[in-house]
Amino acid sequence: MPVATDFAVIAGLVAACSAAFAVENVLNRRRLSRVRHRIHVNGSRGKSSVTRLIAGALRAGGLRTMAKTTGSSPRLIFPDGSEVLIRRFGPPSIQEQMRFWRWVARWDPEAVVIECMAVQPVNQWVSEHKMIRATLGVCTNVRADHLDVMGPSVEDVEKALAGTVPARGVFVTAEPRFNGILRRACDERGTTYVQVTEEDVVSLTSEDLAGFCYIEHAENVALALKVAEILGIPRHIALDGMHRSTPDVGVLRRVDLHFFGRRLVWVNALAANDPDSYRVIARRLEDDFAASDTRIVVVNCREDRPDRSRQLGKLAAEWRGITRFVLVGTGTEAFARAAFRAGLPEHLLYTMVGEPVQKVFERVVSWSGHNAVIVGIGNIKGMGAALDEYFRNRAAEGGNAPQVPPKTVDSGPWST
Repeated sequence: MPVATDFAVIAGLVAACSAAFAVENVLNRRRLSRVRHRIHVNGSRGKSSVTRLIAGALRAGGLRTMAKTTGSSPRLIFPDGSEVLIRRFGPPSIQEQMRFWRWVARWDPEAVVIECMAVQPVNQWVSEHKMIRATLGVCTNVRADHLDVMGPSVEDVEKALAGTVPARGVFVTAEPRFNGILRRACDERGTTYVQVTEEDVVSLTSEDLAGFCYIEHAENVALALKVAEILGIPRHIALDGMHRSTPDVGVLRRVDLHFFGRRLVWVNALAANDPDSYRVIARRLEDDFAASDTRIVVVNCREDRPDRSRQLGKLAAEWRGITRFVLVGTGTEAFARAAFRAGLPEHLLYTMVGEPVQKVFERVVSWSGHNAVIVGIGNIKGMGAALDEYFRNRAAEGGNAPQVPPKTVDSGPWST
């Protein structure tokens, strides 16, 4: 085939693809324009929880609301609060957000709350300004997570998250320190900046937080309440909706077990996988730690997250009073090397890579004595989810963290 003919074919294909993209962009903008409130939730930690809290508040406030989470278990949440697992055939891609808008249009929602699923900085910008075009943007916090992609510094993470600041809208964040770049992005894009203050957080009473069937961070609740306030939903109605919403599978959860004369406390902190988050969680567990004889941390590593494993390995050396660290999952070498270099004594580390969940449970229980706190950290996927389910299925009846079964429906056409 002559070179000129080859070039003409290639040029024709490029033109056809460009035309298809242009048409899809126009159609997507039309779909977006039909949704009055488009809320895009980003941040280092707590995105899935905050997405669910906001959606619960909006539903309670009378808005026909749909939501989508992409964290520990990607879910599509319907206006009645029921939900379905999003099935993916291949690795996650931000093109899923475009398919979401095509599918959700049939529900004609007044509000959509959608969690940012992009990690690469450029994809975060594309997600907001080409696919979602939020009327209200949310940033939960800025933490030292995904530094291998957004780093190397926390300031670089803030720059990446600033990509989802909407144009000519409202932007709300609970991040108290790393917010200068976020503020400037709001100024540049003609967007109103709203800061959740310490006063907003401390105004939440113990009764407000006791309404959740899991351990919810006050900052997340205050952030969702601020969004509800902006949309004109009274505080008591918004809180009631949050209390009634189904929690994400990766929420911080505490359950009691009475196992052959032993009193055990299992804390699922598997979805909080950066050092700052774990320092906050450790402070919240101080009373439980003080009342226990044994403190065990189960670390579920992932081979494709070596940077996260190294961060948690360094953290292990500063986490005082831990009786033993148990390694499960894949790629545990990164955690172990970082922990030993940071000064963790070798006798505190025990590896159970490749062992079935029943054996891990039994070994942990055998070390627990009469009174123990067992904390799961690292990653929720794989062995993490299996361990959490195993512990919860053996929780004491009437424990302080009742399990709420998720309301699910058949996925029907929703799969990616």
